[in-house]
Amino acid sequence: QAQLVESGGGLVQSGSSLRLSCAASGLTLDYYAVGWARQAPGKEREGVACISGGDSDGPTLYADSVQGRFTVSRDSAKNTVYLQMNSLKSEDTAVYYCAIGTACGGGDFRSWGQGTQVTVSS
Repeated sequence: QAQLVESGGGLVQSGSSLRLSCAASGLTLDYYAVGWARQAPGKEREGVACISGGDSDGPTLYADSVQGRFTVSRDSAKNTVYLQMNSLKSEDTAVYYCAIGTACGGGDFRSWGQGTQVTVSS
């Protein structure tokens, strides 16, 4: 059964960096687009970043709010996708989730992980 597990969250100060990991079992992440989303208390889940499948020429997408600060990448050997988050702000505080999909920009993301909490203190 396909499973995604997020890790790497924590409590950091504003301006700090964190690297989140999305590790997969039961599937090969290279075959999928992998999206990151976050959900803050009282708010809807919002897409943060997406990396296209390893064999595609599809785009890597970022939300305007994180463009230039966050970078998504994949390590095929480790079957893991990362979200490097720099210059963190208090508004980045949320639970971060990863999921697989057919393509970035598509609406079929599934197999959401349990999430990892990121808290940024100002």
